[in-house]
Amino acid sequence: MPRTARPALGYAFTLAAAGIFAVNGTVSTLALEAGIEPTRLTALRCTGAAVALLAVLAVAAPGRLRVGVREIPFLAVFGVVGVALTQFLYYVAIGRMPVGIALVFEMTAPVFIALYVWLVRKEKVRSRLWVALLLSLSGLVFVAEVWRDGGSLDPLGVGAALLAALCLATYYLMGERGAGTRDPVALTCWSFVAAAVFWAVAAPWWRFDADVLGERVPVSLGSLELPLGALVVWIVVLGAVVPFWLSIAALRHLAPTAAGLVATVEPVFASIVAWLWLEQVLSGWQVLGGAVVLTGIVLAQTARAVPAPSPLPETPAALSS
Repeated sequence: MPRTARPALGYAFTLAAAGIFAVNGTVSTLALEAGIEPTRLTALRCTGAAVALLAVLAVAAPGRLRVGVREIPFLAVFGVVGVALTQFLYYVAIGRMPVGIALVFEMTAPVFIALYVWLVRKEKVRSRLWVALLLSLSGLVFVAEVWRDGGSLDPLGVGAALLAALCLATYYLMGERGAGTRDPVALTCWSFVAAAVFWAVAAPWWRFDADVLGERVPVSLGSLELPLGALVVWIVVLGAVVPFWLSIAALRHLAPTAAGLVATVEPVFASIVAWLWLEQVLSGWQVLGGAVVLTGIVLAQTARAVPAPSPLPETPAALSS
């Protein structure tokens, strides 16, 4: 029996995923401030998510885990660039500047995608792409407040966020190709596995002092403290697995472009959460710039004349977030 699309439910799932990813940005900031390195936090998140997704699929649908030898190089690049490096660069960025601003930079990925399909794939794009590019660049100028001695933001943080945007764009472009031969759930699962393997080599887990996970971390809610391990569990479960499944569920009820447009509220949510929880206050110029960039992102999302295949639902998020 065909599944009946329920757009309202799709929007609810997408908003919930964006909200959870937004909260995860603040939780990740707390973990980074506690002294855990971006490489280690990324490795823990990727490995934890890989184990969880493998376990779920092994029980619920083991046949979806089959992989051909010819697919391995693609999955390796997909997981390393699209997942491992996107998340690592995002963590570097939020360790050096406010979460909401880091996300504004990272979410310019649709602009890079539209430029790539026009310049490299020779796809037709709508004229709104140029407006989107102009708005995004102008907005980033305001966000960075470049008139303040060259910019009020940390240069390394800005560079990391922009590189994260390029990696995220690569993730979506490769995801379009991969989704043509594999279902999104299994493809995303194997992308996390590839990322976990990469970090096992780049930052071997057996060299990690697990005792630090027992250290108490103030979470800025009165005098409440939690073990660092609790924050890591949150980052794995509520920062990756849960919003991933919400995004998957949303795509059953919404077109990918609609889901992508709704997901642009994540920087707004992230800024509000960081303001309430970490007291990360943005200037008026940065708020204005963020609004301008998000407008450009919305236009870029709809600039492609040929509808794209269903994108994979991990943002970062969001991967980045």
